[in-house]
Amino acid sequence: MIGLEKEGLRVSPNGCISLKRHPEALGSALTNRYITTDYSEALTEIITPPSADREEPLRFLFEAHHFLYQHFDDEILWSTSMPCVVEDDEQIPIAEYGSSNAGMMKTVYRRGLGHRYGRVMQVIAGVHFNYSLPLPFWQAYQLLEQDKGSTQTFISESYFAMLRNLQRVGWLIPYLFGASSAVCKSFLGGRPTSLQTFDEYSYYSPYATSLRMGDIGYQNSKEQGTGIKACYDCLNAYIETLSRAIETPCPIYKAMGVKVNGRYEQLNANILQIENEYYSTVRPKQIPKMMEKPIHALQRRGVRYVELRSMDVNAFHPLGIAEEQIYFVEALMLTCLLQECPAINVAEQKEIDWNELAAAHQGRKPGLMLQRRGKQVSLRDWGLEICEALQPICEVLESGIPGKPYSESLKLQVHRLQDADLTPSARMLAEMRDKGESFFQFAQRMSKQHQHYFTQQEHSSQDQQLLQQEAKDSWRRQHDIEAADRVSFDEFLENYFSQKIDSMSPAEDKKRSISAR
Repeated sequence: MIGLEKEGLRVSPNGCISLKRHPEALGSALTNRYITTDYSEALTEIITPPSADREEPLRFLFEAHHFLYQHFDDEILWSTSMPCVVEDDEQIPIAEYGSSNAGMMKTVYRRGLGHRYGRVMQVIAGVHFNYSLPLPFWQAYQLLEQDKGSTQTFISESYFAMLRNLQRVGWLIPYLFGASSAVCKSFLGGRPTSLQTFDEYSYYSPYATSLRMGDIGYQNSKEQGTGIKACYDCLNAYIETLSRAIETPCPIYKAMGVKVNGRYEQLNANILQIENEYYSTVRPKQIPKMMEKPIHALQRRGVRYVELRSMDVNAFHPLGIAEEQIYFVEALMLTCLLQECPAINVAEQKEIDWNELAAAHQGRKPGLMLQRRGKQVSLRDWGLEICEALQPICEVLESGIPGKPYSESLKLQVHRLQDADLTPSARMLAEMRDKGESFFQFAQRMSKQHQHYFTQQEHSSQDQQLLQQEAKDSWRRQHDIEAADRVSFDEFLENYFSQKIDSMSPAEDKKRSISAR
């Protein structure tokens, strides 16, 4: 099953972040299953239903974009991951979710993020790729592996194997699909930078692929005691490291204050307010029940799907993601599941972090060398090795379907590894140079083109009715949640954070092998 979460910044005609509220006709941002907001009222997020049909998420994205534009005034969705003109960090409107305790918690969490990392960092947009495999696959795979344990434990362990290998080769995603090689100077707000000046209004890095994934993007600090690295050795280790961060006070955040002059400025003063604050390119996911902590959902019901978070918004495609990306990413994730998957030690984690930043800032540099098991290997050669390993998986995935979409996508990525000028990041800079555009002018031009595309295309009346009905139903659900509140917000937070992880049975707590499969 595949699902997409696509973020897009709502901007005014002059290219500034919209100060208008999330349109009421789009439904409640708290409870709408398909259209919501992320950090800001202006950062719209579309969530596609999971589907076994690889084309369905894109079709739903198209219909949702059309629905959005029906209810925007004169606004447009920004076409790039990096935001438009940012005049004042404090002017970025934080998302609001109504008067319920659950809604207030979401807003306070975002208020805390703004204090900790700055609001402008939170309006960087991306595309998240959610992937899961059906139960019959897992049953067959477990039998093949001669695993005698519980199926759910096997599934969780296997997903963690996928997650570890995705971290090892994660640098390939920004190289192939990165589309943020330049940024508006206003994004940095006058702060010192190692980026070069492209023109009066833009910074860039000549060989960058994804500045969003580099050190100017949103990430948890690793200095002054505020950092965290989750352990991906197994599910229990992951839960334990995140739990420790959520429960460990941080002096820097304590100095900011939690409840200041009667208003909550953050949920708590711990290293992480909640699990979602932890920045990672990939995450194990389970759907929480009402007000259940995400780590408790994982511990009780195991991993349900994997979320890949490292894709930039594709500025050259109206949907922000192209069909060929879906085929390639699925093949990559499945290959990462099936390959050898040893634990990641400290030395390898440093290599992974270094490779990610190198690919983000210097990925198109001729002869760029990455680090692998204590040795250097060229990005190009390693990337081609990965693509060669994907070919058998592509052939299996496309058996029984028309054409060869997986293999064709793989060929395209091979060409991009052989010629970096074919990557979206290179194309962006080339167009800016050819047309004499700043980053802002390029992004605004593409945004208007996409707007025209959605407003001129035919749409499905059935899907539009579905989105309309969901918008109406979401307001009813929000009102029901608000009416059901029986305790103060103080007590609500105390109850939420007092939840404890269930005690593990000996079988659940047993360390299982994570060596090569």
